[in-house]
Amino acid sequence: MKNTTFIGVAGGTGSGKTTVADIIKKSLRNTETAIISMDSYYKDFPGLSLEERKKINYDHPSIFDIELLRKHLSELQKGNPIKVPRYSFDKYGRTDKFEIVYPRPIIIVEGILLFYYDELRDFFSIKIFVDTDSDVRIIRRIKRDVQKRGRTLDSVINQYLNTVRPMHIQFVEPTKQFADIIIPRGGKNEIAMDIIIAKIKSILKSFEQD
Repeated sequence: MKNTTFIGVAGGTGSGKTTVADIIKKSLRNTETAIISMDSYYKDFPGLSLEERKKINYDHPSIFDIELLRKHLSELQKGNPIKVPRYSFDKYGRTDKFEIVYPRPIIIVEGILLFYYDELRDFFSIKIFVDTDSDVRIIRRIKRDVQKRGRTLDSVINQYLNTVRPMHIQFVEPTKQFADIIIPRGGKNEIAMDIIIAKIKSILKSFEQD
């Protein structure tokens, strides 16, 4: 699609990436933007049992199907719609359903390890890192996983200590260096959000003038 701008939103689990993406989207017309979650691109392991899939490290860079995500961003750039996989957190795998995402002037992609991969970073004209204190992030993750993903409190805590926290320190936190903008407190940082939205609207205005 002519004049497509990709915006990347990265940050640790529970940092508020989705909230930031939603605030941006709601500030624009529906026809101007679309959101893609990196969570949709977890690799699928249909040959493994549910118990085996539960033991996989879902916070390591190797767990994402980056080739498919890169291909999809390229297709959107060309003006073609894509079929985004639907991932089930209950089944630890993809379902047989897809979400059709159509090309838009603004495409927002959000995910914990979005800036880790060289082949993805080059797509983003604006790279945002949402920086939230670790105690806030773990509380948010517990509430989300217990209430929405059917996890037990013990399983969330064990996963956080065994994989989430060490992977964040090793892989997620270092990608902050690639960000154009770092937002403390995420979507609650109204000044930062106003600046970002103003920049995006200026990009859209320049599209209209071309």
